[in-house]
Amino acid sequence: MQTKILKWGNSLGLRIPKAFAEQAGVKAGSDVDLSVKDGELVVRPRRRQRYELKRLLRAITATNIHKEIETGEPVGREAW
Repeated sequence: MQTKILKWGNSLGLRIPKAFAEQAGVKAGSDVDLSVKDGELVVRPRRRQRYELKRLLRAITATNIHKEIETGEPVGREAW
């Protein structure tokens, strides 16, 4: 498919056909990574990193865990 790059303020803009956007899983407001490789523009959708509690907890070791922090006496109706 051919399309044109248009002026958009001081930048340039590129329209992405609906079918291409759907295939790439992007929509208006999606974050993308833009790069140049061998003289060609490469646009890749940015995917949110998914965090899993089990995986995060496995990364805790005796050397990277922080010590307990003293925050002072209870205030108001706090129960310790």
